[in-house]
Amino acid sequence: MDWLDRVARLRRWTNNGVRAPHKPLLLLYALGSHQQDADGELRYSAVEEELKRLLAEYGPSHPTTPAYPFHHLVSDGVWEVRTDQGAGSPGSGVGILRSSGATGRLAPALRVALGQDPALLGRMARVLLDAHFPTSLHADLCEAVGLDLEQAEAGTVRGAEAAARRQRNRRMRELILTAYEFQCAFCGYDGALGASAVGLEAAHVRWWSHDGPDEADNGLCLCSLHHKLFDKGVLGLGEGHRILVSERFVGRSEASRRQVLALSGRPVIGPQPGRPPVADRHREWHARQVFHGAPRQPAEGLVGAG
Repeated sequence: MDWLDRVARLRRWTNNGVRAPHKPLLLLYALGSHQQDADGELRYSAVEEELKRLLAEYGPSHPTTPAYPFHHLVSDGVWEVRTDQGAGSPGSGVGILRSSGATGRLAPALRVALGQDPALLGRMARVLLDAHFPTSLHADLCEAVGLDLEQAEAGTVRGAEAAARRQRNRRMRELILTAYEFQCAFCGYDGALGASAVGLEAAHVRWWSHDGPDEADNGLCLCSLHHKLFDKGVLGLGEGHRILVSERFVGRSEASRRQVLALSGRPVIGPQPGRPPVADRHREWHARQVFHGAPRQPAEGLVGAG
């Protein structure tokens, strides 16, 4: 069976170019869950709120519900639903999915195929991402559904090794953005689209790929620009949680002066009282392993400039 073709041909409601990413989002969420626990099931009542958040952030602007794909994805042959009464979906109504104890997971034949070819999971995820979302959102989406795409595409984790592998925390972004009150810790940007933050990201100080934990004291809420510059080593954190700007950075425009150079020496904004700041051990790792060169001294007239 060609699972990639089946995923590429998911039946979706279409009308004059209106996006309907409900099934792709649910399937990506299911692939992330399968990667972490191949035998686990997703109880609708337990995952409903997370699926709602995914739809609100990555779906269409009009109100929608995850109950629709939870029921209808079964017809594509990649998903199964069971209730307290046995196999089969009870319908697409929110109430019946909750009250019947409905659970869903990847179809049995697909789970077997993934066990035989672990790299298939990564190829399926890539098809879904490329077909339904711009590349600029791929990393954020994978983080949101708890999917390690690099590991999935490599397909090297099996058996006991899979059980022992570190698992991403889907709630890391929510944890960090809440701690910093949904504003960039470097510049204060706090944009939102409706009820969803936009252009704000949870940045690991010590990278996940280098044993950085999904914990509050290893994260910063940063806007997309400052997250990129932080990961490239243009920006860093100094003692007293003040922002460092690399002396190697060159920016001649007013935008570069205002958005980068003026940050030198500023204190980090947040976190809110009761939430831990970045731990020194993570800050020091970033300074040693990521930050480029020496920090520049704040120029007169730049500190505190807006």
